[in-house]
This record gives sequence, structure tokens and C-alpha cells, in this order.
Amino acid sequence: MSTPVSSDWPKGLLLAFYGDDFTGSTDAMEAMTAAGVPTLLCLEAPTPELLARFPEVRCVGLAGSSRGRSPEWMEDELPRAFASLAALGAPILQYKVCSTFDSSPEIGSIGCALDIGVKLMHGNWSPMIVGAPRLKRYQVFGNLFAAVGGEGHRLDRHPTMSRHPVTPMSEADLRVHLRKQTARRIELVDMVQLCGPDPAEKLRALAGDDTPVVMIDVLDEETLAAAGRLVWEQRGEGVFSASSSGLQYALAAHWRAGGLLPQTASLPTGKPVQTIAAVSGSCSPVTAGQIRWARANGFRVERLDLQRVLNERAGGGEIERAVNVAADSLRRGESALIYSAEGPDDPAVLEFDVTAQKAGLTRHAAARRVGEALAEVMRCLLDRVELPRVVVAGGDSSGEVASALGISALSAAGGLAPGSPLCRAWSDLPRRDGLEIVLKGGQIGEASFFGSVRQGALLSS
Repeated sequence: MSTPVSSDWPKGLLLAFYGDDFTGSTDAMEAMTAAGVPTLLCLEAPTPELLARFPEVRCVGLAGSSRGRSPEWMEDELPRAFASLAALGAPILQYKVCSTFDSSPEIGSIGCALDIGVKLMHGNWSPMIVGAPRLKRYQVFGNLFAAVGGEGHRLDRHPTMSRHPVTPMSEADLRVHLRKQTARRIELVDMVQLCGPDPAEKLRALAGDDTPVVMIDVLDEETLAAAGRLVWEQRGEGVFSASSSGLQYALAAHWRAGGLLPQTASLPTGKPVQTIAAVSGSCSPVTAGQIRWARANGFRVERLDLQRVLNERAGGGEIERAVNVAADSLRRGESALIYSAEGPDDPAVLEFDVTAQKAGLTRHAAARRVGEALAEVMRCLLDRVELPRVVVAGGDSSGEVASALGISALSAAGGLAPGSPLCRAWSDLPRRDGLEIVLKGGQIGEASFFGSVRQGALLSS
């Protein structure tokens, strides 16, 4: 855990958040921990008994899976999850969303989460920060941009997000995108207003009988700190915020500017290990490049046969085959990577709907079964082979795997690529307690990412 934060802060928690997927949750945890705010990420609703083990914690998260869920699921599950966090008394309750705003009215509706969460806090506005320069995400006049490979793209023209298999982005103006998901009033504090003499004046002008969502532009470090100041100083009796980890970075930037946090954000460097095991359910071209790097640099790389995985009779045998391949490699001192797809143009991805249909499954059910298969591969590997460190690539896959391992909570143990820290697992199971695990989003990391995890520090590609 990090050094305790300044005594100038109010007592108790500063922030509580629910992550809409596991990789995003570790991203938010990393942002706070690296800044100097001790943070714990729970994999189940936090209990007083669990939190009593970490008295220094000032930020608590709950990792979830709502990004891939329907509004009906969210209405059943999120009220309890949000209430468990609101009960902790933090002045800001966050629904942590992906920095590429993955969502639609049918899947992962951010609007649905907003309508549920706003009722739990007393504030007269709901701030929203999505831009996060450290992650190469930028919001300008309400439009979201993301950089990949050194080139910036408007999100509706992004090479991955515009083609996302579940929630493709056809609109970069987040106000337009979000209005399809909620009837709540949506406003904007743009970068000109934010950098003006009194950005809070815009908030006062927006006041009404409702609780509007107010998006805040973030382009650079100056606007990031200004956004954090606006949220913190105008939090009132408590606010609910659907935001990316841009909220964490913004608050930390404001607190840092006020001298409440160290000027340099950092996490310790991990130690190298001889071998790691990895599973990947990501369809991202970024992850595809990382799989190719692993194949060319001494990893045993093995594809899951999705037709067999989705077949009820053959699925168990395919999982056993993959586990045997990986376990044999690890015993020989060779790192192992089991994957389900290698980029968006992989035939396994292009033909996935047909494969699912042949198995008598909907696309969503088939995708969950693939995630469950990867989780079972990792669980069986950890039961058979002593492993100090593992990695999971893909947001949905990370949720399935982490949930299957009997882990109660995670804390950030070391820095790797921005958004994917090296985590320390806390568990009542002796073989899981102390395990180091990295949960990697599809868009995160350089080509040598899997090598960096093995090394415990970034490698050049």
C-alpha cells in the first residue's frame, strides 16, 4: 500500500468506485495508488471485515462486469453494488467507465447506470470526465479522441472502436451518444469555459430542479487539473459520477497542485520471474501484435479451438488440451499464452456469429462461454503449476478469469503500461494469496507487453 495521504483531507474515504469491467477497475486503482492515495480493489462487495485489514485505504473500488451486460441485468445488480459503496461515506461515488466510452442502449448502458446511481447521492449535478491524457484519450468540445500507434483518431473513426464487435462507436460527440441511453439532461463545460476565470459559474447557470450530467473537457495536464478542481470543490453533499479513470487522474492532478500529494506519480518496479502464464480473449489489433511478439520471443502460444469450446460435449476436452500444452511448457521453463483470437480480422472473429449459431448460442452467450473457458484454463493451470505471476488480456476475459480464482481483493504492486498495473491478489486460498496478476485491456501496451509482465518492467519493442 502507498504512503498515507495528507491529513489536510477530510477523514474517511475520498472516493468509492464501481468498475464496469475488471481491466478498467485496475486502471482506476493504479491511478490513485501511483498518485499516493492508498486504494483497494474488491472483487466482491466490500465488507467491514475485509476493509478492517486495510485501515490506511482512502479509496475503495468494486470490480464489476456491467460493460457487457443488458440494462435489465444492470437494474437488478447495480443498485445493491452502488449502495454497498455509497454506505462507505465517500463524497464521490463513481461508476468507472472505459476511456473509449464502450456502451450502447442495449449493452453496457452508461445512461442506465447514471439513472441508478444519481439517486444515491445528494449533489445537484453529476460530473463526467472521460479524457485521460496519460491513456491518450482526449475530449474536446464534447468529442472524444483516442491515439493509437502515435496517431490520433476521432472515436467514430478509430481503427478498433469504430469496429468493436459489441459496442461499435458511430458517434464521437459523447453528448449525442449518451442521449440514446438516458433521458437525463446532458450538459458540457468545454475547455474554453474550464480555463476561464470562474468555471463554476457555468455550473451555477445549469442549476435546476433535476440532476444534470455535466461533461467536462480534458485535453492536457492543465485542463485535467482544472477538471479535478471543479469536481472536488463543487462536490457539495456528495456527487455521483460516471467517468473513466480520467476522474482519478483529474482529482490527483488537483490535489498535487495543492501540495497534498507528491509531485511525481509512481509505482515500484516489479521483479523479473522465469515464467508467466497468460490467457487472451481480446480481439484488438494491439493485443494481436503482442501475441505475435510473444510467439517470436520464446513463449509457447496456443490457440483455443472455438468450435470445440462452444460445443457442449467437446468444450471440456478442448480446455483440458490447452491446459496440458501450457502446463508442459511451463514445467520446461517456457512461458505460455493461450488465446482465442488474433486481431479483428482473424477468421475466428469474422466467423464468430456463424460458429455461435452452429452451437445453438447467441453471440453474447457464446462470448461469455469463451471467457469462461479461458478462466477455467487459468484456474486449472494455477492448480497444477506453481506460478508467481499471470496475465489476462481483454476486459470481459479479465472479469471471467479473476472471478474464477477465489480472489477477494487486489492492490497495485507495480507499474507496467499505463492502465495495466502489476497487482497483488488477496485471498483466503493459500495458493492464490500473494499471486501477482495483470489485467490488460485490449488497447493497452506496447508490442512487448507480455515480455514486460515477465520482466516486471517495461521492455522496448
